[in-house]
Amino acid sequence: MEHLDVLVVGAGLSGIGAAYRLQTQCPDRTYAVLEARMSIGGTWDLFRYPGIRSDSDMFTLGFPFHPWTAAKAIADGPAILEYLHETASTYGIDKHIRFGQRVIRASWSSTDARWTVETTQASYTCSFLYVCSGYYDYDSGYVVDFPGQSEFQGRVVHPQHWPEDLDYTGERVVVIGSGATAVTLVPAMARTAAHVTMLQRSPSYVASRPAHDAFSDRLRAVLPEKLAHRVIRGKNVLFSTAVYSAFRRWPAHAAWFLNSTVAKQLPDSIPADPHFTPRYKPWDQRLCLVPDADLFKVLRDGSATVVTDEIETFTRSGLRLRSGRELEADLIVTATGLRMAALGNIQLTVDGRAVDPHDAFIYKGMMLSDVPNLAWCIGYTNNSWTLRSDLTSQYVCRLLNHLTATGTSICVPEIDPSEYDAPHRPVVDLSSGYIQRAASILPRQGTHGPWRLRQNYPRDLVLLRFGPVTDDSMQFKPAA
Repeated sequence: MEHLDVLVVGAGLSGIGAAYRLQTQCPDRTYAVLEARMSIGGTWDLFRYPGIRSDSDMFTLGFPFHPWTAAKAIADGPAILEYLHETASTYGIDKHIRFGQRVIRASWSSTDARWTVETTQASYTCSFLYVCSGYYDYDSGYVVDFPGQSEFQGRVVHPQHWPEDLDYTGERVVVIGSGATAVTLVPAMARTAAHVTMLQRSPSYVASRPAHDAFSDRLRAVLPEKLAHRVIRGKNVLFSTAVYSAFRRWPAHAAWFLNSTVAKQLPDSIPADPHFTPRYKPWDQRLCLVPDADLFKVLRDGSATVVTDEIETFTRSGLRLRSGRELEADLIVTATGLRMAALGNIQLTVDGRAVDPHDAFIYKGMMLSDVPNLAWCIGYTNNSWTLRSDLTSQYVCRLLNHLTATGTSICVPEIDPSEYDAPHRPVVDLSSGYIQRAASILPRQGTHGPWRLRQNYPRDLVLLRFGPVTDDSMQFKPAA
């Protein structure tokens, strides 16, 4: 059984970033990256539906150590996947990836100060387990059992499992959903479909921004590449943080601004209310980004429409709605959301005790209470994923170096039992359906201190990069 100092689970954005930080900040520690799929990329390798793209700018979604140099700030999926391959190859990370190894279970022994990790192909031991598999279930998305679906004579497709041979040229398409996937699919499919209808039960907040950042283009033309990248990244972080803070502080004003901006881009036949006037406050759910107003362009030229209603039943030729309206369709895309998974659905035990992630509190947004030598890398919901995932990786390296410096083997965040009776909420705190459905499986966060996950990059930068790794909650111990 092979032993490594650190095992990283997942070879997507988080896993590749974690590997780089381990190589540069903990060069004396051995590591490997275990990837369940047969290629790197994570989300960007899994999702292949038309138009898939980032909903964050690539100067912040990309790695700080490997500048994004392509023209578009809002990039498509294939470009992001190419960037990940390039990063892994440039820094030799690809040589440390073990493909086709889905982690099934991990068992911690305090006596040995080691995890025993079992995968579909092999078993390992490691001193520290770092789960970088995100929080989406890669096996299947959220599927709604619509009435009468078996009666439909056309094809039904979920975006998470997009068929390579699907040709919808000249077909009537209905996309069920109003989230980021739906607003991406509609303009992409409208280019070749006969017509695309976005059918939503309730709308989401949508904001348009240019795919190309003119300021960044000018800056990159006059400054060295790395310096320009730092300046642009800093500017984008400050801007997005300020906007988020303002929207949360003045939600009524934010709603008015978003709704009025959208109304100016819609045709007269599609009123902003009810089609683009959500019932929740801005950033109670993630904001949907529309690059270059592509969604509004297809709504204006008539190649797509939006319908706000509820489905009564599928029919042989399409859908019948609660209002009595019939939608004819050859293809129905169920962009009904994703399923979440805590720590990659790995079965965890600590000294023979089964660990249910929902029973644990999250420490500094990355470690589980009373679970030694394990971190879970998750990103922001209000900003680019990589901003926080990279901070987490650097903090993990600081923890590992502290263990070496103090001659200890175990680091475990221990929570005061009284915290279990205090108010708490899921670690991902949004009102989105896919998050509410996962409330019973996600770890919890508290209301203060290291047990609260704040969506604030500047604050986390100070805390995780420069703050102490020792506090009243984190215990460092030798092996039993």
